[in-house]
Amino acid sequence: MIEIGMGIKNSVRIPMNVNDSLDYQPEMPTDRSVAIGCIGSGFIMADCHLVSYRNAGFNPIAIASRRRDKANEVASRHAIPIVHNDYHALLGDQRVTVVDIAVAPDAQSEIIQAAAKQSHIRGILAQKPLASSYREAKQLVDLCHDAGITLCVNQNMRYDQSIRACKSAIDRGYLGEPVLATIDMRAIPHWMPWQERQGWVTCRIMSIHHLDTMRYWFGNPARVFASFRPDPRTKFKHVDGIGLYILEYDNGLRCMICDDVWAGPAREGAAADLGIRWRVEGLTGMARGTIGWQSYPERTPSTIDFTTVATGIWHSPRWNEVWFPDAFAGPMAELLIALERRREPSMSGQDNLSTMALVDACYLSASQHRAVEISEIMDCVSPE
Repeated sequence: MIEIGMGIKNSVRIPMNVNDSLDYQPEMPTDRSVAIGCIGSGFIMADCHLVSYRNAGFNPIAIASRRRDKANEVASRHAIPIVHNDYHALLGDQRVTVVDIAVAPDAQSEIIQAAAKQSHIRGILAQKPLASSYREAKQLVDLCHDAGITLCVNQNMRYDQSIRACKSAIDRGYLGEPVLATIDMRAIPHWMPWQERQGWVTCRIMSIHHLDTMRYWFGNPARVFASFRPDPRTKFKHVDGIGLYILEYDNGLRCMICDDVWAGPAREGAAADLGIRWRVEGLTGMARGTIGWQSYPERTPSTIDFTTVATGIWHSPRWNEVWFPDAFAGPMAELLIALERRREPSMSGQDNLSTMALVDACYLSASQHRAVEISEIMDCVSPE
């Protein structure tokens, strides 16, 4: 390390051993044979979870879905030996140790509640959003804790390779004290039918990834200001749509997120300009990156470039892995390691409550046109 004088601080410590070998891969468990029961057979389960699990050597042994024929099809495709008629039967299967849930948010709560009644189930990987509100999420977290079940929430953007690489650069001190971070999304997502009955589009589905990423990089903000306008392309009534967010940290850090799900009239005949870019600026370095998922099913790796005052050049590590589906092995690996080592996963249900509180704060901020302290959401739910 060396120290240099700065206008902002008396001195800043700069690492000298800067290199391109950032830690972007997930850690894997020692035992990959733990029996996994899968609930859901839609795109996320069939094309992301199970593809990445097989590639990682995990052991999904059973599956259940609303439609038995769909479950049979996915089981055949991924060599899953057991197909149950419904999730109740799967949860009652004594051979299942870990439950992997990939269903609509309004169907997830009852499955977690049912799983908590089964003494043989040791771990649950739940989808984001964990619930429809912070209050409901806290009830599920407390339920799993009381049942002795390790709950992990699948905030899988933390395992996008560029997001993880940026975290590595931050932790190594390459960027110095963070000053400003931004995520700029110009994309036209494929909305799911279940969103219409819930009345929300972007914040709990897309923005929750970006809000959680800021938490992953920097910890919890003190407050947030959010502004929504409806997406002109989405015909059903919704309370969010295009979302703009400013996160304030007590140490001075500011984060800005633009989630533009309109992205211009690209589907109406205009030329398209789509993409997701992020940027982190620190006192002694800067990182910028792109997210490749919007090109799926084309395999487009996310990227990172970073520079520091110690080297004065751009470092551009690259890889072949992609978010969809490769990164989906990460959350399950994290849960299996937590069970193996008898510890909480970093994406535990308890940790995810801070993300849920941040999301609820965004909705409150947008509706009341003011900055909202994250503590306002957490304090409104009294401890049992």
